[in-house]
Amino acid sequence: MPDYRIKTAGPEDVDGARAVMLDTVYRDFGSGYVPRWHADIVDPVRAYLAPVRHTLSVALDGAGEVVATGALDSRGPAHPPNPRDLAERYPSGTTAQLRRVYVRPGHRRRGLARRLVAHLMDFAAADGGYEAVYLHTDPTVPGAEAFWRSLAKAVCDERAEEPGGGQGIVHFEVPMPR
Repeated sequence: MPDYRIKTAGPEDVDGARAVMLDTVYRDFGSGYVPRWHADIVDPVRAYLAPVRHTLSVALDGAGEVVATGALDSRGPAHPPNPRDLAERYPSGTTAQLRRVYVRPGHRRRGLARRLVAHLMDFAAADGGYEAVYLHTDPTVPGAEAFWRSLAKAVCDERAEEPGGGQGIVHFEVPMPR
């Protein structure tokens, strides 16, 4: 099994991280790049590296190539499109939102996503200003829902709780490390 290194991304990692993220939205989500949903992918420096309370983590393989990503920012879920009660429960500023936890297919099932999330959770705890860690996932992506259920508590499954199934998204809260 290859040896991987998890680290906070620097400018030298941005192109590789962007490639992992774009490949994922095209391949796994089938949506391709949608500016209103994916603007952070095009400019991860502005979204994650520049703001003090945001971060981008990457997993590098033995050759130093970015093979997985994970990000965290201080924006809670927006309403719309998310349910209003979630936006109220997880307000921006005190909520850390996990984003872009993506692993290239050839590197999956090796614990990279779990290690990236642990790295991001350490960042959230060290910040000191976050009261909750929130994320949402598309359960149609193979393995995504099961992975997040192994780490977090589902707080809203739109498929069952929203009229017409909402967007079909499952929302989670990850326990803050103490």
